[in-house]
Amino acid sequence: MTRLVQAELFKLRTTSLWWLFAAATLLSTGVMLAVDLVQAHELLQPFDQFVALHAHGRTVAQMPPEFLNRLRGEWQLGHSAVTQAATIFTAGQFIGVLLTCLLGVVLITGEYHQQTATTTFLLTPHRGAVVAAKLVTAVILAALSWLASTVLALAVGAIFLSSEGYGTQLGHWGVVRAVLLNLAAYAIWAVFGVGFGALVRSQLTATVAATVLYLVGAAAASGVFDLLYTYVIKKDWILSAQVIVPSVASTIMISPTKTFDQSPPQWVGAAILLGYGALTALAGTALLRRRDIA
Repeated sequence: MTRLVQAELFKLRTTSLWWLFAAATLLSTGVMLAVDLVQAHELLQPFDQFVALHAHGRTVAQMPPEFLNRLRGEWQLGHSAVTQAATIFTAGQFIGVLLTCLLGVVLITGEYHQQTATTTFLLTPHRGAVVAAKLVTAVILAALSWLASTVLALAVGAIFLSSEGYGTQLGHWGVVRAVLLNLAAYAIWAVFGVGFGALVRSQLTATVAATVLYLVGAAAASGVFDLLYTYVIKKDWILSAQVIVPSVASTIMISPTKTFDQSPPQWVGAAILLGYGALTALAGTALLRRRDIA
């Protein structure tokens, strides 16, 4: 197994793939970090100042009650130094887990895309061992990606929070737990990527499908479940059920507070995300062991 993992890492080191993913990880973390810092600066202010930022020249009396209530809800959910610290220190997750997922996809579909699958499976006839090595490699790379993203976010975020007068907030277990669970999210999405790549052999199809499902999934889920809640079943559990979408489960898992009013506890998001990772890995391995190489 050690040699197989070393072989997988060698394949990555001898191509430009590793530095492209590294650059994309750091760049996406920087962009999302900037967005989160601006949002945190607004939400950490008193409610009157927060309203003034969104007033667009209107007085409070001129604002529709619905708009004012929405602002109050946003402010109440985000007006906590612990919440904002957790958000800032995990800023790279939104794109970072997608990149690790795609890296997992490429690890397995690359064998067919580069036409090395025959050689790989002839040298190591036990295909389950090959997939296991790719899973281990994906998790190692996910951990390195998380480390690079987290170090950048911690450095910038600690300076920002201290300048705002809140300190680093690293003494709060909720913040530390969010950072650690973020590592778990990276690892699970990497496993999900390997499993998805084993299920969908075409590299282009698998990468495009995984990207679309991830980026569109959360927005589509929010719209669909809101419609169900409004017109079909007016029960809070309908809105809570959004957690079945992997990208939503990932966000809920690392948030120390509710991401929306009806969001379930963190452990629910973690359990669902872990289930998706295990399911795709097992299904992909089973299919790959029976599938013809050519």
